[in-house]
Amino acid sequence: MNTPAHAFINLLILSRNPDHGKTAIIVTGAIIPDLVLILFYAWHKWLGTEESQIWSIEYYRPLWQAGIDTLHSLPLIMLAMLVCWKTRKPVLLLLFTSMLLHSLGDFPLHHDDAHRHFFPFSEWRFVSPISYWDPAHYGNWASLLEIFTVLAASIFLYRRQALLRVWIITGLVVYGAYWIYVLLVWT
Repeated sequence: MNTPAHAFINLLILSRNPDHGKTAIIVTGAIIPDLVLILFYAWHKWLGTEESQIWSIEYYRPLWQAGIDTLHSLPLIMLAMLVCWKTRKPVLLLLFTSMLLHSLGDFPLHHDDAHRHFFPFSEWRFVSPISYWDPAHYGNWASLLEIFTVLAASIFLYRRQALLRVWIITGLVVYGAYWIYVLLVWT
């Protein structure tokens, strides 16, 4: 799933009684698992690396994969959640819960670029028949479903919770800008 979509879905699931602090924690937790990916991409764009090389060679380098997989690791995230629950740290528990939802959302939507969701305890990757981006693995349909889900979540959250309206509008602007970039650079 594309990074901004995680924020909308996590807000839909986790924002029963929102305030700006909780909303910021949910959005932050939704983005954290992709931070290494964002830094990786920004680094290679700064270096002037060709798009094709970024995603066919550089993405698969062990150091980048270890960073990406650490932030998507279900056992590590659940361990952090357990520690937060035991030590009564509800804000951090919410952050890690949002991270867990991100990782669970990615699990069925990665084919060639699958994460090691049980890293560092296992090298296993679930190679899904569905990719969130690759047309050879239903990526066109997955992208349409993602866009529809984000729009539906936005409408629902906008109408249900006035406090989230600024977050939703800002998120939609970011999501729209992301898709414009995708269409200009990757198609």
